[in-house]
Amino acid sequence: MPTCEQISEDLFRKTITRAVQDVFKTMIGLQADLIPLAETTAPEDESPKPPMDITGPQVVGTVGFVGDISGLIYLYLDAGFANDLAARILGMTNAELEATGDEVVNDAVGELTNMTVGTFKNQLSDHGYACKLTIPSILRGSNFSIEPTASATRRIYRFQINNHVLVADLLMKQGD
Repeated sequence: MPTCEQISEDLFRKTITRAVQDVFKTMIGLQADLIPLAETTAPEDESPKPPMDITGPQVVGTVGFVGDISGLIYLYLDAGFANDLAARILGMTNAELEATGDEVVNDAVGELTNMTVGTFKNQLSDHGYACKLTIPSILRGSNFSIEPTASATRRIYRFQINNHVLVADLLMKQGD
């Protein structure tokens, strides 16, 4: 079986694109368009920073998968976009949502992340890489990034959804 590094970029791009597009279209009725990454260069002594394109407060959903390929997928959203998505999913106004606090938004983002990573995982399984999901978790903050271990393969994809950017950050390694 090929290692993560040997699996084509095309396969990862297609599986995460389909996962994001299917979930956002089905659950929220929104179109998610993959944004092509511009070529970036960094000095040799400086590792490139992920192109998050999100400033200010962020809500980040993460779900892991364990099996033939193991890893985590982080979905980065600006906090305002996370609130809008939660309101749409739950059929609430922004005022109603604000009155409930961050937990309701966290739950909605966690569920969107779970569905997206589940769709991604199912496609990996269809290609012969069986794996299972972990439970979702949420990070909140500003101006942070996740640093992978040296053994992880990282792929970052950005999607335009209305006037917002969703960043899917995939960290993977060969399963044990």
